Amino acid sequence: MAQIPMSVDQSVEKKEKNQWVQLWKKLIRNPGALIGFILVSLTVFCALFAPLIAPYDPGEANLGARLMAPIWADETGESTYILGGDQLGRDLLSRIIYGTQVSLMVGIISVLLAMGIGVFLGLLAGYAGKWVDDIIMRIADVQLAFPFILFAIIIMAIFGGGLWMMILVLGLTNWVGFARLIRSEVLSIKEMEFIHAAKAIGNHPISIVVKHIIPNVASSILVLSTMMVAEFILLEAALTFLGLGIDPTIPSWGGMLADSRNYISTAWWTAIFPGVAIMLTVLGFNLLGDWLRDELDPNTRR
Repeated sequence: MAQIPMSVDQSVEKKEKNQWVQLWKKLIRNPGALIGFILVSLTVFCALFAPLIAPYDPGEANLGARLMAPIWADETGESTYILGGDQLGRDLLSRIIYGTQVSLMVGIISVLLAMGIGVFLGLLAGYAGKWVDDIIMRIADVQLAFPFILFAIIIMAIFGGGLWMMILVLGLTNWVGFARLIRSEVLSIKEMEFIHAAKAIGNHPISIVVKHIIPNVASSILVLSTMMVAEFILLEAALTFLGLGIDPTIPSWGGMLADSRNYISTAWWTAIFPGVAIMLTVLGFNLLGDWLRDELDPNTRR
């Protein structure tokens, strides 16, 4: 029996599937990328299923377990907390697990906001050029010249802190990285022959940007976004540590570090474990971002 030839759609679907399979094989063959993927996956899993895997209510205080040592470091054998308790007797492990929700929410939503603003302005500056480019880049220069921490302190002192205010501040103050990157790539791409051909046949500038330029800068956006999530998680922890971020009633890693300042010499676990959680999460996103850059950037691909 003659074999029925595949349709064009089936062929394209099979090709895309093979590309994802090849990408997955490259991922598991790269130790650093695999570690990053595991760490990020673990963080996402904890954020999604925190109510199911946390052994205790993260906000439940038990003064009888105040500064209780981890179960494996308690010489009295009375501890019931795997990673110990904080200054109010709350289970540290449960608070760390719930803290993943805050860190990922701040990191991902802030990056989406910064990416939306930065990519739009970068495309506009790079493609339009001339005075539009000059105005946008001068605004970016002013933004870069202003210290982020000082700006965040001023805004939050005036309008108050909180989760959504922090996300807004992070997004509105970190769009410059996306804008400068996309602008530089657009300046290069728009001089290529296929862009000139699209202009010659009468394609609208918006159509050229959407159909030809954005697909060519998508990989750079993905790589930068991955790394920016790690940066925003660190910034959230830093601002919350300074008392300008998340409400103290919400479990967050920065808040746990702030609470542990007075007890680090007597209850080391209250600072070490939240710090390790931040370190591993940031490390995971950075390792994954480095691998994506190597795989998606033709200039660094081996």
